[in-house]
Amino acid sequence: MRAIWKGAVSFGLVSVPVKLYSATESHDISFRQVHAKDGGRIKYQRICSVDGEEVAYADIAKGYETEDGEMVILDDEDLAELPVNSSREISVEKFVPSDQIDPMQLDKPYYLEPEKSGTKPYALLRDALRESDRVAVVTVSIRTRMTPAVLRVRDDVLVMQTLLWPDEIREPSFSSLAEVEDPKPQEVEMAKLLLDTLAGDYDASDFEDDYAAAVRELVKAKLEGGEVTRTKEPEPEAGQVVDLLAALQKSVAAAKTARGEDSADDEADDEADDGADDEADDAADDSKPAKKTTKKSTAKKASSTKAPAKKSAKKTAAKKQTKKSA
Repeated sequence: MRAIWKGAVSFGLVSVPVKLYSATESHDISFRQVHAKDGGRIKYQRICSVDGEEVAYADIAKGYETEDGEMVILDDEDLAELPVNSSREISVEKFVPSDQIDPMQLDKPYYLEPEKSGTKPYALLRDALRESDRVAVVTVSIRTRMTPAVLRVRDDVLVMQTLLWPDEIREPSFSSLAEVEDPKPQEVEMAKLLLDTLAGDYDASDFEDDYAAAVRELVKAKLEGGEVTRTKEPEPEAGQVVDLLAALQKSVAAAKTARGEDSADDEADDEADDGADDEADDAADDSKPAKKTTKKSTAKKASSTKAPAKKSAKKTAAKKQTKKSA
């Protein structure tokens, strides 16, 4: 487990440094809303109910709606004036009998773990609460808001359980209860006999979440049967890239205009630079074939100079044969 809060329990002159851990976690089965055709998740947009436009997160404010439907908008300055308690202290107000705490008031439970320097006063407070059958009523600040809570012992661990405010518990007002007739004494005795027949000790392992187990078995069967929908992420459109480039070009042109630069002159300079670069490239391309032609022409010249030598050699041999025959 990971500690979500650090502070100290203080009663009298005693201070117990502790860490706070969430004592419960939800294992409830939750489903996602998806498109039945392709399994894509359904996304929600922040749409204003007045003008129908999508609202950016930065433009969302906090509003308090009154009972008659009026909306009061609160900005950051208004919220900054509210009382905020960021104390790191669990202050013990009084120790009361445990049966005075209505279970309806109990809310979120947390485990308290002592720091190394506070193990002895931690054990002292734990044993005192256990032997006196009392709970400590405390005040604690969680998420900048002060709330009442109680400290009690579970096994060998101190548990802090926040309490609901009195106005958060509804008062039952059912008119049908006024019409209920009082049961007869014989009926009450039979009901008590039934209670004695079904009496026993509570064991949490006697109960099982059959719905969650059935959902997991169903999902497992579909996975083994290959009934799985692979959702594909939408690919970015090419038009979006073109629009982005156009927006960047416009932004560059606007920035140059703001600095007093002429974008038309810049474009002409760019074209002139491009033309000069093209001419240089063409000249470089032309120079490469020129070298090859030079080599070929040299080879031709060499061959032309060698050819007359062969002819003169043939003429000399012919003259020698003529002399011999004469």
